[in-house]
Amino acid sequence: MTLEEKLAQLVGFWEGEEGDSVAPLQGELSSTGGAGEAMRHGLGQITRAYGTNPVEPDERAAWLWERQRALVTGTRLGIPAIVHEECLTGLAAWKAATFPSPPAWGASFDDALVERMGALIGSSMAALGIHQGLAPVLDVVRDPRWGRTEEAISEDPLLVGSIGTAYVRGLQSAGVDATLKHFAGYSASAAGRNFAPVSMGPRELADTVLPPFEMAVKDGGARAVMHAYTAVDGVPSVADRRLLTALLRDEWGFDGVVVADYFGVAFLHVLHDVAADLGEAASMALAAGVDVELPTGDAYLGPLAAAVRAGSVPEELVDRSVVRVLAQKERLGLLDRDFAGAPPGGVDLDSPEHRAVARALAEESIVLVSNDGTLPLSPASRVAVIGPNADRAQALFGCYSFVNHVLAQRPGVAMGIEAPTMAAALAARWEAPVTVARGCGVSDPDRSGFDAAVEAARGADVAVIAVGDHAGLFGRGTVGEGCDADSLELPGVQRALVEAVLETGTPVVLVALTGRPYALGWAMERCAAVVQAYFPGEEGGGALAAVLAGDVNPSGRLPITLPRSAGAQPYTYLHSRLGGATEVTHVDPTPAAEFGHGLSYTAFSHEELGVAGPAATDGWIEVEVSVVNTGARAGTEVVQLYGRDVRASLPRPVAQLLAYARVPLAPEESRIVRFRVPTSRLAFSGVDLARVVEPGEVELWTGTSERRRATATVDLVGPVHRLTGEEPRLPVVEVG
Repeated sequence: MTLEEKLAQLVGFWEGEEGDSVAPLQGELSSTGGAGEAMRHGLGQITRAYGTNPVEPDERAAWLWERQRALVTGTRLGIPAIVHEECLTGLAAWKAATFPSPPAWGASFDDALVERMGALIGSSMAALGIHQGLAPVLDVVRDPRWGRTEEAISEDPLLVGSIGTAYVRGLQSAGVDATLKHFAGYSASAAGRNFAPVSMGPRELADTVLPPFEMAVKDGGARAVMHAYTAVDGVPSVADRRLLTALLRDEWGFDGVVVADYFGVAFLHVLHDVAADLGEAASMALAAGVDVELPTGDAYLGPLAAAVRAGSVPEELVDRSVVRVLAQKERLGLLDRDFAGAPPGGVDLDSPEHRAVARALAEESIVLVSNDGTLPLSPASRVAVIGPNADRAQALFGCYSFVNHVLAQRPGVAMGIEAPTMAAALAARWEAPVTVARGCGVSDPDRSGFDAAVEAARGADVAVIAVGDHAGLFGRGTVGEGCDADSLELPGVQRALVEAVLETGTPVVLVALTGRPYALGWAMERCAAVVQAYFPGEEGGGALAAVLAGDVNPSGRLPITLPRSAGAQPYTYLHSRLGGATEVTHVDPTPAAEFGHGLSYTAFSHEELGVAGPAATDGWIEVEVSVVNTGARAGTEVVQLYGRDVRASLPRPVAQLLAYARVPLAPEESRIVRFRVPTSRLAFSGVDLARVVEPGEVELWTGTSERRRATATVDLVGPVHRLTGEEPRLPVVEVG
């Protein structure tokens, strides 16, 4: 291969992105970086053929087929390109099913359902000629002010890793490579500001941020990784050889491809100020282990070619990445494809199966945060549905949905999918009249709609007020990429709207349709009920109506702590004793509702927690608990097992999730849940930063991170165990 042919394999080409800003600084950098000219030498990837404009899937599939055919017949080597797309809440393409956002995955605590969703998304992608999906996001939430919290699964590494690994398995079962992002530390940017520096030591990185990625690589077999935009402890991830090569490849054994986040290589020059020009930026990223520059070839084409010819970059580094890219293409079967014959067509991107899984996941993810008995509502109740998110379909979708990512910039273009709003779904379900009043917008200061909202509430038996976010990009929303917050109060005048309705005396059910947790302690005290939904997708309106009406018994649990104030941030339930409320400070960070919290329309008891004797420091903790539905209706309990290392060589969290299980139960039914937890779940970085499991007493309980239902203790015995990297990472769960 000539140098030009090699470099062509290491870049993407983005055609049709003009006019849409869907990546940071997109307008400041070259659209193609010369990739169009480079295509005569071949091409590594085609960037977002479906996900940039509202194009008919069949028409675009035909275009893509011809583009691949041109690469096969019109270049010397005849190598097709890998096609990649966003797929965080479903394939980000017009008319494709849109599923709940990642925090909803976490709220479901349902690995199996997320895996089914991933398989459906992968099947849609594969049918359209797409080979690589830019998901899942495995960033552990560290500060909910960060706008991209709505892309993340949870604040708990086990939940992120287990759910994320399930998604990887599902997507890759369809023959589409999953891309883990953002590697690593992105979610801990200062004050939750996008791209801001990350001041994180190696211990926090190793114990909290990295485990989900390790699970997805070793247990999920993930085939691609995308670097983070941020600098951790001063080192930009895109140029961090210790992270991208020494850890990821040499220690974890990853043998796939590392791709750049969009324009991330160029950012070494234009944002981080560590590279004098794009050639030096390319040199730094390539040496660190970034194989493919996306979305275009700004740095890896002309600038890198010049650096190689000048002798400042060894061509062996180029060869290393080319081999990895060709190995990926060979594994995907691309090296044998000639793209002769007819292109794919007639693919159903929003089939009944897609919608059934979207509905199930939406229902399982809705969290009943508080309830004075008003819910479920009586079908005979006169209901006023109020609020900026009550009758707005966009409120159901996250930032990386096609609706909010692309169509927000294309007013007048139909969504392409059916997505009944909560108000519409309630009206269709209800016997009594349902009145609708917007009240106010999501973020604007206009209160002119308050009077109509108050009047609607006065004429109703109950007021359902849907508040929350609008997901968008770079300031076009209240949450999403580049839409960070300096407050965790509801945006705009939404709280004032709720308080105005509360003054009527009509019971208020607050429904939060959000991408991040907001400080809703005041609402929990004053509202009849509070319901949390994290952008529940195309079936989310119907799912909310079903929960409010009692057709569905809520079973979601908070994947992210519900805070009392922004002033307590950053906060995580994984804090040591001095990270919580103490007598040495008058600031109380106790949350409004803790990680793992969620109510039901029935009640559950947890009987004795049995432990199978001491456990070796390099072994397994074996636990079982009996769970009983003591209420009058069927429901699903999410059994969560937590642990606390009572005494260790370094301060340890007061609670740590060790395992979980969804357990459906009929009234008065009981079931036994058995957990086998590898002691590696309790590992931490010791004084010398080696990850260890220490002997000693461990408290165990089921319940939530703060509330203990059934308790026990177990002794870890034996010498201090230094992890080798070969230990099991995920618990084994059996529900009898």
